[in-house]
Amino acid sequence: MTKQFRALVVDDEELARKDLKAILSRFNNVEIIGEADCVESAIEATEKLKPNLIFLDIQMPGESGFDLIEKIGTQPHIVFVTAFDKYAIRAFEVNAKDYLLKPVNPERLAYTLNKLECDSPNLDLEYRQLEYEDVIFLMLNNKFRFLKIKTIQAILAASDYTEIHTIDGHRGITQKTMKEWEQRLPENYFSRIHRSTIINTELIENIEEWFNYSYRIYLKGIQRPFVMSRRYAAKLKNQLG
Repeated sequence: MTKQFRALVVDDEELARKDLKAILSRFNNVEIIGEADCVESAIEATEKLKPNLIFLDIQMPGESGFDLIEKIGTQPHIVFVTAFDKYAIRAFEVNAKDYLLKPVNPERLAYTLNKLECDSPNLDLEYRQLEYEDVIFLMLNNKFRFLKIKTIQAILAASDYTEIHTIDGHRGITQKTMKEWEQRLPENYFSRIHRSTIINTELIENIEEWFNYSYRIYLKGIQRPFVMSRRYAAKLKNQLG
């Protein structure tokens, strides 16, 4: 039997509540039992309606979403929904089940609900197949941050780590390996062109032949070209059609 979630939506913005409820209405395993626009009304709704899942904004006038968690007596699942990623670390510290950025992606929300339904502590968001519109949470240059997959220009091998280049001109080192990136990135948008290089194929500006049957690939926003070895040329050709 499908597990049913009795959901309470807490957000001080009426439009944000309306948008989230519209997306949640697509899921048969979620019943929206109420909404609240501040911590005080959320406490009242929680005591009266007994939700087992709360979609919770963090930054609200007066008290925050974190204050609500400290004040409610029940222990529903908490999924933070916010426009700001600066609260992410604290969100995980209070054992939130997930952390969604606005505007909420329906496919990302579907994964969250599936994770809750499975109710498995070993199911880690960081090991699923990624979509181009996804946002992942990782340590970059020794600081936790959210990274939008579609902003990645290229990923380069850096010993046991990898170096991420993004379209805003930033670079960062992370502990993820080239193998993990290759397995998880959406193959319609990313391609490994060398044992030490993965590129975002949406950003390709030009490809030119080079010596020994290799190629040089130019990406938007990066002056220097990347070398594509002959081993990967055929695969990229098929991918680009």
